[in-house]
Amino acid sequence: MKFKRIFLMVLDSLGVGETTDAIKFNDVGANTLGHIVEKCNLYIPNLKKIGFLDTINMSENKETEAYYTIATPINAGKDTLNGHYEMVGIKNDIPFQTFNQGFTYDILANIEKATGRSVIGNKCCQNDSIIQELGERQYNYGSLIIYTSADSDLQVAAHEDCIPISTLHEYCQKIRALTLTEDYRIARVIARPFTGTPGKYRFINSARKDFAIKPPKKSILDCLNEQGYSVIGIGKVNDIFDNQGINKVIKANNNTEATNKLTDIIDKNFTGLCILNLSDFDSLYGHRRDVEGYAKAIEELDVDLSIIINKLELDDLLIITADHGNDPTFKGFDHTRENVPVIIYSRNFNHPKRLKPFDTLANIGALIADNFDIEQPEIGTSILEELE
Repeated sequence: MKFKRIFLMVLDSLGVGETTDAIKFNDVGANTLGHIVEKCNLYIPNLKKIGFLDTINMSENKETEAYYTIATPINAGKDTLNGHYEMVGIKNDIPFQTFNQGFTYDILANIEKATGRSVIGNKCCQNDSIIQELGERQYNYGSLIIYTSADSDLQVAAHEDCIPISTLHEYCQKIRALTLTEDYRIARVIARPFTGTPGKYRFINSARKDFAIKPPKKSILDCLNEQGYSVIGIGKVNDIFDNQGINKVIKANNNTEATNKLTDIIDKNFTGLCILNLSDFDSLYGHRRDVEGYAKAIEELDVDLSIIINKLELDDLLIITADHGNDPTFKGFDHTRENVPVIIYSRNFNHPKRLKPFDTLANIGALIADNFDIEQPEIGTSILEELE
């Protein structure tokens, strides 16, 4: 069975339990979905029908309306780039660096030299507290607020009335160029313009811009693009792959916008792949350890899912997965090394069931490549023939 269109929905950070190598990441005991279910009384009838909850313990659900299983990540890191790289067939053995204790002096000195601006901050922060703390000083002195999350990123914040958004983007391009060496190996440089007044500063999410590192190898996205298929990225997908392999970019500032854009795209006539990233799970709830917020976001997705499924054509395939974990009940604020759910749905399936666990997220990419008769990625095994 083959499909005209494949929709790949990535629930950013929604893992389903520790991997066998979780001890190497100090993540033994992590289970993003499992612990949310324990803490909150989730009402997600649509997700339940397609085996989503069954991925926590890989329990058998003979009433499932989709194929379901879990996938174990094999790439070196537990970050967004490594997870997305793997699911499109890129093996990456060298992890990106994190800077939870702040950046080194040489990085900061080079930033000041390249931008002509002084640097303040240099700490780890998961929310807007850094602009509440340093926003007025930044505005008064024209400095750049440099900080990081627990991810491999370097974030640059400035008030839009002090440093225009276009200028901040230019600064981040320069910083990106400075941090491409193996000594730094920072996955993303992120421009974070903000607005407002002291005590009431807020990020301008629509003007956020991520400058990622180029994918190290060719992916199925490149192969699809070369063969003339549509490759559509919704949300931060294009930023993740640094404009490589995507031929239609659709911006979305939050989960709701992203799912709305997806329902619009389903109504269009195209042949190929559409990838959607729902980043609120990670940035707003996982990193901030907001269990109730995470649970509510899952319930909101469940409502949207019924609309999405009803719009799908018989020759459409929907794949729902995640790129890593970020257990909101776990210690610290970092991602967690977890298996991820894999839900494969089509209105044309006759015998959906539980599948054997995938030994890599790359099986998703292999399935997509097999469906469109393009070059198979270097890792991953297609299970397309098992779908009936």
